[in-house]
Amino acid sequence: MSRRLIAVTALVVAASALTACSGSSAPAQSGSSSESGSESGADFGLVKDGTLTVATEGTYRPFSFHGDNGTGDLTGYDVEIIQAVGDKLGLKVEFQETQWDAIFAGLDAGRFDVIANQVTINDEREKSYLFSTPYTVSPGVIVVNEDDDSISSFADLKGKTSAQSLTSNWNDLAVESGATVEAVEGWSQAVALLRQGRVDATINDKLTYLDYETTDGPTGLKVAAETDDAGKQAFAFTKDKKALVDAVDGALDELRADGTLAEISKKYFGEDVSE
Repeated sequence: MSRRLIAVTALVVAASALTACSGSSAPAQSGSSSESGSESGADFGLVKDGTLTVATEGTYRPFSFHGDNGTGDLTGYDVEIIQAVGDKLGLKVEFQETQWDAIFAGLDAGRFDVIANQVTINDEREKSYLFSTPYTVSPGVIVVNEDDDSISSFADLKGKTSAQSLTSNWNDLAVESGATVEAVEGWSQAVALLRQGRVDATINDKLTYLDYETTDGPTGLKVAAETDDAGKQAFAFTKDKKALVDAVDGALDELRADGTLAEISKKYFGEDVSE
């Protein structure tokens, strides 16, 4: 997750990385789209009339991936939400699977209308892009073994050992909190050490923990504390897509109000992470 916090330098488009996915959502039936989608995208400046062209990795579980061990249709949290948005707007949704390193360059080049790939909103990106309202909100969390009551705040990490990737921003938080860091390559190694009792804790994004608990649980782990600030992920657009952003925001508002966002969230994470 932490790699989403690294600013992307959009310079070169790798054309070979752009492959159309056969799994697209069907257009909404007449009369089923929201008021915001009644124009069927006529004023949105879409790449293809009547179609919302979406960039996503397709290899980023549980947000954008192929089921059945990589051989099935494109699915995932981000995929389902943008499909629901397309339905609300009366637009067909067509996915372009794109490597992360090329995804913003492809957006800049007009190859697609929007990125749906857990893009974190930050100051640097807001200088160049427009964002929808967030559809994912996730704080950082301390994860410990469920029978450990010695840690209930970040201050309690002082003198404890925390398993962290040294290139992660969570490593910096562990050090600032006074923990001794046990270097690991990633989440899988961190939780393995934690479950073996070789470290006291690990800090990571809450979504990562929830996905792990939903996929592999019960894991014998728990969240001991959360950060006050939370990362917010949203759909990303070029600056000339203000009308489309407004329409997408309207669709997200409807999906939040009718419970669709919460339903998709609970499917993948066991709780509502959409707000």
